[in-house]
Amino acid sequence: MYRFLVCLFFLVSLTACAGTSEAVTDFAPAVPYHTVSPSETPTVIPALTGILMPTPTALTYTVVQGDTLNVIAGHYGIPLEALLVANPGIQATALTVGTTLIIPTGSVTPGEPTPTPVPLPVLQARCWSETDGGLWCFALVQNEYAETLENLSAQFTLANAGGQQLASQTAFLLLNTLPSGKSIPLAVHFPPPIQANVNVRVQLLTAIRLLPGDARYLPVITENTLVSVDASGRMAQLTGLVRLTGAGTANTLWVLAIAYDSAGNVVGLRRWESSSALTVDAPVSFDFFISSVGPEIDRVEFLAEARP
Repeated sequence: MYRFLVCLFFLVSLTACAGTSEAVTDFAPAVPYHTVSPSETPTVIPALTGILMPTPTALTYTVVQGDTLNVIAGHYGIPLEALLVANPGIQATALTVGTTLIIPTGSVTPGEPTPTPVPLPVLQARCWSETDGGLWCFALVQNEYAETLENLSAQFTLANAGGQQLASQTAFLLLNTLPSGKSIPLAVHFPPPIQANVNVRVQLLTAIRLLPGDARYLPVITENTLVSVDASGRMAQLTGLVRLTGAGTANTLWVLAIAYDSAGNVVGLRRWESSSALTVDAPVSFDFFISSVGPEIDRVEFLAEARP
């Protein structure tokens, strides 16, 4: 029952982030393992890990805090009417965070730039087993392009040794964007029971280049970060400062922490959110915890994202 409640809280936190002063999204149990060490599940990364979108079929976009239909239509270079037609029942005055919209790329105005899905390398795909038989799976993707990417998603599929599919889930990035040269894991949780000796296969579904001049994101950096790992090695306290490096005011701020073991494997992921206003003259400090679903934490990397 405890595990069920933790997972339920996790799902709710993904779909309702607006209005929370300090909300966190866990891809790790609330407490680390103390008595039973998680075991590594053998994984397989298929030869084809790119995006399979050969034709201009409709893309999807997940609404985030601060979005409006006019802003979304303008970002993709499509008429507002086309967006409304592709999403019957959507009300412009009642747009809900977490809503998935269809982006009709086939209706782009002639001469306007169109978002192009791009392939990304999957650096690793790995699962860690839980004592109750569940699995946490991570796929670390890297942006090798000069532009920032957004709207990343991937399909995780579990299969047995004979290739039979056992379970499948779609994962979305915990940030809206993946900056150039950076790596971020996508993650999913497969509830028990999951049989032993399964393979995980990851296929990227969407990744879109940000259009030049996009004003929906403000430049930020993290400073003075400190990682304090406890005696168990599987939980760490994270503190630091987020600073705006350009003009404007950010009313939404996310800090993503990624925990790695000594072999470079992703073992934990957590997002911290603050609704405090962030300006050049008023940096925001953060203080939260991250825990590992695998081996001991060796290092933690940080990424921040700010929106007006």
